[in-house]
Amino acid sequence: MARYVDSVCRLCRREDEKLFLKADRCYTEKCAIERRKYAPGIHGQRRRSKVSDYGVQLREKQKARRLYGIMERQFRQYFKRADKQKGVTGENLLVMLERRLDNVVYRMGFAGSRREARHLVNHGHFTVDGRKVNIASFLVKPGQTVVLREKSRKIARVADAIETVQRRGVPAWIEVDHQNFKGVVQSLPTGPELESTINAQLIVELYSK
Repeated sequence: MARYVDSVCRLCRREDEKLFLKADRCYTEKCAIERRKYAPGIHGQRRRSKVSDYGVQLREKQKARRLYGIMERQFRQYFKRADKQKGVTGENLLVMLERRLDNVVYRMGFAGSRREARHLVNHGHFTVDGRKVNIASFLVKPGQTVVLREKSRKIARVADAIETVQRRGVPAWIEVDHQNFKGVVQSLPTGPELESTINAQLIVELYSK
């Protein structure tokens, strides 16, 4: 399976905004985008030319992919599924991305970043309704309970993430009990509860061409 192995800080610099891909480091002065506020590469500091409509749409799609840590082929499959569902395609797409187990674990505060959450899920540290799930793309349904397994509760990264989750907060559609290392998806996220930094309509326009 293809995966991104280069420095994730380059992705934030390319999108010219923080994607919070390196957990607590993104909130400190060590954050790469704070130190070098220009795109990566030897031409990163050159004056930027006017971007076309297609370029704006492409950047929005790339930002969404990188934010959730998804490769192009899988992201396109999500769009196709969202397009077939009733309702607004862009909102359907974001809801589906938010329902991914790695994202839910991140939102609950058991991991400092989605990348870290994906690593924990892939190694079988979480259960959903009592069953071990090690597939990061598993779509969590409303009413399902996500629990950190007993033997995994002493992992240092999990403890650090729980301590710092207050910086970003836990969304209203999730109820979390950090003392018992579990959380419940109360409902599907809607409207303002979805990722506010992504303009899903631009992604829809890009794929609709």
